[in-house]
Amino acid sequence: MTPHLGKGRTLGAALASLASSLTLALSLVLVPAVSTPAAAATPLTVSQAIGQQTGATQTVRGYVVGQPTATNTVVRSGFPNDYALAIADSASQTSTSSMLYVQIPSAFRSQWGLQSNPSLMGKQIDVTGTLSAYFSHPGMTSTSAFALSGGGTTEPPPTGGTSPWDSTYYAPAVGNTGTALRTSLHDIIDNHTTLSYSTVWTALKDTDQDPRNSANVIELYTGRSISKSLNGGDAGDWNREHVWAQSRGGFTTSAGPGTDLHHIRPEDVTVNSIRGNKDFDNGGAAVSGCTDCWTDGDSFEPRDAVKGDVARMLFYMAIRYEGDDGFTDLEMSSTVGTSTSRLGDLETLLAWNAADPVDAFEMRRNDRIHAQWQGNRNPFVDHPEWAAAIWN
Repeated sequence: MTPHLGKGRTLGAALASLASSLTLALSLVLVPAVSTPAAAATPLTVSQAIGQQTGATQTVRGYVVGQPTATNTVVRSGFPNDYALAIADSASQTSTSSMLYVQIPSAFRSQWGLQSNPSLMGKQIDVTGTLSAYFSHPGMTSTSAFALSGGGTTEPPPTGGTSPWDSTYYAPAVGNTGTALRTSLHDIIDNHTTLSYSTVWTALKDTDQDPRNSANVIELYTGRSISKSLNGGDAGDWNREHVWAQSRGGFTTSAGPGTDLHHIRPEDVTVNSIRGNKDFDNGGAAVSGCTDCWTDGDSFEPRDAVKGDVARMLFYMAIRYEGDDGFTDLEMSSTVGTSTSRLGDLETLLAWNAADPVDAFEMRRNDRIHAQWQGNRNPFVDHPEWAAAIWN
């Protein structure tokens, strides 16, 4: 007789049930779960991106409609350079209020700049970057990827960006890092025309001209547009600000570092005096007459829009003036307020260089100094990444 195992179940039935349970358990362990891949996020439209200027990183899809050259100006032909794109939700859009201004970092200019690639006009592209103002207009900065909307994403080369000057002007420096890069850049930029201090007045009226009003210049720290004719020493005038302060560099206004346009900018007389010969760093009390400027006993913090400009001017001076031509060897400092031949704070300035990308105004200024006035360039405007390659 077959023994019963509770509630009328036989041993055979129990074993059969156990085998079925084991099979199910093994199937749960050995068979991997199948999941559906997540769909790629849909790019924002241009109109959505214009309404979301939050500093977030996003991908935006739009048609290339021209190159922005000022807040309310986009050119559709005769492109002056490869530095920026305007995109819109329609290839026929002509209203700048419906356009997103896209900064083109140096790594992408040869492939995505309109001067080099005018056939991009009317093409639909996807761009990825930070949704933040560019040319004081809804835009995208720190752009990290470009692609035709059908594919073909490009990434910047791992060794840094490219510049139209890489195969000529910067050829001895390209591919170098550290001391080798520093030495090669110094050799490239130290041979240039020197100006008289009176000529600097005339030059600044060209290099710092307001792109929206050719009768004015833009002051560096205040950002104010002021008549070119109001240059002088009275309150309300603009004068010549040495970003590397004369007393911190041991130079005068004789031809040399004291007249080098790569670090001299128009500035309000009073604000220029407040900055004095201080280092640059974050913090302090608000500066009257200079929105978003701050200062304390030994440092000055300019508005966010020009922090990178300030850093790149100082980096230029530290490389250009190495003490081999009768002028003081200028060096960056890791502290503030401690030296007459060093300027800091280096860590802060490197951060400013990264946070405030080169814009069209700074690019044009570099081009004008090179073509019209001194015959040399600021390499850190063309290659901001070289600062970290030298000082990090």
